[in-house]
Amino acid sequence: VQLQASGGGLVQAGTSLRLSCVASGSSISSYTMGWFRQAPGKEREFVATSWRGRVYMADSVKGRFSISRDNAKNTVYLQMDSLKPEDTAVYYCAADSRLILSSIRNYERYDYWGQGTLVTVSS
Repeated sequence: VQLQASGGGLVQAGTSLRLSCVASGSSISSYTMGWFRQAPGKEREFVATSWRGRVYMADSVKGRFSISRDNAKNTVYLQMDSLKPEDTAVYYCAADSRLILSSIRNYERYDYWGQGTLVTVSS
């Protein structure tokens, strides 16, 4: 499966962005779809994932971000509200077809990655 992320940009703190990740080559209906982010000089970190009908969020984004998927459009979204400067990072979408629950927050377990989209939040 190929993934194409988009929707990043430069925004002010407190505003919103919605990232999209369009998949091609395979239906995402049977895939775990996740979002990760990587800030400069930091390790890639888990943001959110949609796994077997359930969603899981990182504590740092709970209540502000949400993940959703439209299997008919083969697209997964990351709605980001109340953005903070510390949310600044390159955001990546990822997919995998064989993840178990204990692995969904581990970026090394995902086989397929999009190219990343930069989100910059100014204070």
